[in-house]
Amino acid sequence: MIEHSKIIDFELRIKIKNAEICLGGNQKLKIYGTLKCASGKRMKRENRVFFCSEEEAKNNGFRPCGHCMKIEYQKWKNGLI
Repeated sequence: MIEHSKIIDFELRIKIKNAEICLGGNQKLKIYGTLKCASGKRMKRENRVFFCSEEEAKNNGFRPCGHCMKIEYQKWKNGLI
């Protein structure tokens, strides 16, 4: 898990381009989603974190976003995950 406030923008862009980061999340709400999610783009920088995989996000106690990851969210909500 990488906190947005602890990485410079240039390094962040390189990690995204190299597929080292593929998901973003809200540290306070414990929600993760895609990097293109409109909800994720609106969150405050100090709350934003990044993950390299869904497994990493789940291991850190995060749940899927109901906006950009509807199928995964429904599975989580129904207790299948």
